[in-house]
Amino acid sequence: MKIPLLALAASAALAFPAQAQDPAAKPAAKAAAKPAAGPVATVNGTAIARARMDYLVRQQTARGAPDNEQLRAAVREDLINREIVAQEAARAGMAKKHEVQMQLDMARQEVLVGAFLSDYLRTHAVTDPDVQKEYDRARTQTGTTEYRARHILVQDEEEAKKIIAELKKGGKFDELAKKSSKDEGTRERGGELDWNVPAAYDKAFADAMVKLEKGQVTSEPVQSRFGFHVIQLDDTRAVSFPPLAQVKPQIQQRLTRQKVEVLLRDLRAKAKIE
Repeated sequence: MKIPLLALAASAALAFPAQAQDPAAKPAAKAAAKPAAGPVATVNGTAIARARMDYLVRQQTARGAPDNEQLRAAVREDLINREIVAQEAARAGMAKKHEVQMQLDMARQEVLVGAFLSDYLRTHAVTDPDVQKEYDRARTQTGTTEYRARHILVQDEEEAKKIIAELKKGGKFDELAKKSSKDEGTRERGGELDWNVPAAYDKAFADAMVKLEKGQVTSEPVQSRFGFHVIQLDDTRAVSFPPLAQVKPQIQQRLTRQKVEVLLRDLRAKAKIE
């Protein structure tokens, strides 16, 4: 089990926000003085390196905490508490327990993986041109028009032709869909599909759909990997595509994830896995 931030969680997370809102609290206008050299403290003869304090202070300031004497005092107390508990755990033989050793190994591996990926992404960062290119690609793929259609899915071409013939005789599309469609997701809705761009559908389906006028039904069955479709176009509307600024963070995250996936595939290809 990980040791929680003892004093830091109690003092920094709770006391500091309260001080910031308390008009009687002294303003922390001045930054903390330049840290002194040497260890932060010594516990039972064991020195706590100042680098540990600097590391935790950087973590807290990255989250918005001011680098001042109060923060450093809280971090110092936390480090002392950690060292005291760690020494007691060592005396109790915790480090020899298999479960603890496994957790230590996993924590070490997690730190190494995180450090490697952070360094990799610094040198293979997603750039603004990368984001713009992906945005333009998505916009082109989406197109300018959304379609709302219905379909009846069957497995046999002859059955699809019979349904088309019934529709030409005045049959109701929704009734025939409920009766004959194999698409369980749309059958009870009379074959109704949600608003979608053509790219969301199988290419053969999309190509046939976009050629229809509103209210028109395909004159021939349309074959896709799912079977044979009879399609009716109900309506169309212009696509409302979000501006780049609105979706930029999501695009950056997706491209970053893709970079990591490519890296992992490359590393797996080079690895000997048995």
